[in-house]
Amino acid sequence: MRGKFEDQGGLFSYISPEARVPKDHPLRKIRELVRDVLRDLNRPLGRLYSSEGRPSIPPEQLLSALLLQVFYGIRSERQLMEQLNYNLLYRWFVGLAPDDPVWDPTTFTKNRARLEHGEVFAKFMAKLLNHREVKPLLSSEHFSVDGTLIEAWASHKSFRPKDGSGDDDDGANFHGEKRKNDTHASVTDPDSRLYRKAQGKEAKLCYMGHVTMENRNGLAVDGRVTHATGTAERRASEDMLRAKAKASGRRITVGEDKAYDTAECHATRGPVRQRQSERTPERHRRANHPTRRLWHVAIMPCHGRMYLRLGQAARNHAQDQTSRPGSRRRRLPAQSDRLQPCPDPQVDRRLMPPIAAAIGA
Repeated sequence: MRGKFEDQGGLFSYISPEARVPKDHPLRKIRELVRDVLRDLNRPLGRLYSSEGRPSIPPEQLLSALLLQVFYGIRSERQLMEQLNYNLLYRWFVGLAPDDPVWDPTTFTKNRARLEHGEVFAKFMAKLLNHREVKPLLSSEHFSVDGTLIEAWASHKSFRPKDGSGDDDDGANFHGEKRKNDTHASVTDPDSRLYRKAQGKEAKLCYMGHVTMENRNGLAVDGRVTHATGTAERRASEDMLRAKAKASGRRITVGEDKAYDTAECHATRGPVRQRQSERTPERHRRANHPTRRLWHVAIMPCHGRMYLRLGQAARNHAQDQTSRPGSRRRRLPAQSDRLQPCPDPQVDRRLMPPIAAAIGA
């Protein structure tokens, strides 16, 4: 018998959002971790708000909504509010009932400055990394550092001379003009910088993001966003690694690419002893394919300075946690010039992708 099609659904629903979310959905575990961290931040959050006046949007809901924006790659806060209005999964994660109204997207603008002033984001990150279920997944000895470009929401037409000479044609006719960050700035996003990733690549208005990954399970443990400059990667890595070395209290090893292999980077990190180690070519490797190496840095905090030891480790040692076609996965002991061995197979690996995304935010 054919069912009757009714274009308009029922007015009332007697099923809670909790019952609609699948039991094995990854957001369930993430929600538990986030709630535990937010409970620990209750007192610092309370000091940021007045004890009287009109109630604001709870900061716990704002932080949860921002995590959703990172998890699902939502491009703007306006789109985030649009999806939060009709998506029951998002409402359940944030803590909104099906009938609760969503707030205006501009609410993030005021409250983001307040939360940044109270260092809530850094405290949230620290609490999450030290959570009883997250800390066993992290390594305190072996890390990798890298950076990437974050393209700004600004067009080349907005990149105009600072003296206002390009306002006649709204910046449309810039061909043949020599433009630099010293003399030009974007009127749409003044903090963005015109930067070229490599020679022969196009220049973009962008920022630069930096991340430190621990090498036990590949989770992000620190991050920075800076202006896009030629030295931003090395300076950001110095800040992140100095904090990790101080927190560890012992020597740590770091894997970096060739962008960090500069005399300035070595000089700021202390004395360097370099050890050359040639690797045996892999079987079936083409003769004209260059040998790949990965710089490993051993960092020791000593009297307020950081002492390094560089070594060229083989790629099969540096990537011992990544299975590759045609090669066997190798378990290596934790040494100063190699990455951490494979993790305990009993670790719940379902936590890793969402936690990595949450911390990378």
